[in-house]
Amino acid sequence: MTSFGVADEIWQQAVIAQLGKVQHTSNLYYTSPDAQLAKLLCEKTGMKKVFFSNSGAESNECAIKAARKWAAENKGAEYSTIITLVNSFHGRTVSTLAATGQDHFHQLFQPLTPGFVHTPANDLAAFEALAGTCKPAAVMIECVQGEGGVMALEQDFVRGLAEYAKKENILLIVDEVQTGNGRTGALYSYMNYGVQPDIVSTAKGLGGGLPLGATLLGEKVENTLGPGDHGSTFGGNPVCCAGALSILERLNDDLMADVRAKSKLAFEMFQNAPGVESVSGMGLMIGIKPVKPAREVVLKCIERGVLCLTAKNKVRLLPALNIPTETFQKALEILREVCAE
Repeated sequence: MTSFGVADEIWQQAVIAQLGKVQHTSNLYYTSPDAQLAKLLCEKTGMKKVFFSNSGAESNECAIKAARKWAAENKGAEYSTIITLVNSFHGRTVSTLAATGQDHFHQLFQPLTPGFVHTPANDLAAFEALAGTCKPAAVMIECVQGEGGVMALEQDFVRGLAEYAKKENILLIVDEVQTGNGRTGALYSYMNYGVQPDIVSTAKGLGGGLPLGATLLGEKVENTLGPGDHGSTFGGNPVCCAGALSILERLNDDLMADVRAKSKLAFEMFQNAPGVESVSGMGLMIGIKPVKPAREVVLKCIERGVLCLTAKNKVRLLPALNIPTETFQKALEILREVCAE
């Protein structure tokens, strides 16, 4: 996802300037852009260290490895299970597919990596019952389930889960691959819930269209990974990090307020609109469930110049965060007309 749209000028300038300096180094060395980006991520989140990779799946793999190493060292080797939510999506590698709580993603790729169990979203009692029996290292959630239908988790569930995890010494991992970097009207979606994760994974919008993932480690786990424990040939690539810096520096309070205002506009336009069953999501991560098939709606919107996606039985909207309100409203009007036809 491109947080500031296609061919954003500030992003272009940052990327081009870095191309004229150094485009890649061995991971024996730091570069200025990756050091600056790691520092800014920590300053904006309160996290302590950052490991850079190339994608969301890789950032989740790093989160899983860090959680299991921490648990083995601090709780015992048998504490290796990662709890995730039913309807979640965490990536397409063999391990992140196993973490994904949707059976249809698993069918063609057995056997998957063991050590993952799934619990229903918004059912705190079920989570606590499972956590009490499976010797968990961590629980990993998306605060808004994107591929699962753009479903925002309930506030009480997320807070209760975080409190239980803290009490029982279970790490809390928040997958911010799709929800992060301003998408939900806060820098990261967990900030909308008033919780503090131990590990945060992110990617997509961070790089502005270039491949970049990041795993943010909190105080509890900041020293878990040592030299040689994990690696990435292109992780922290200086060109990608220079582009990301130009984005992260602009994800400020004013922009987040604008994202929330445009989100409010969308929800108001589609609540009880003809041909629309429901609206879900958060910020500019919006799911609209039409009466007719979602794919049919998307294809008709494309014919009329509006590009959108599907997520299960919903039309999914993920516009640039800085989309002009007038342009956004025009696109919403076309989508509403298509739903009503």
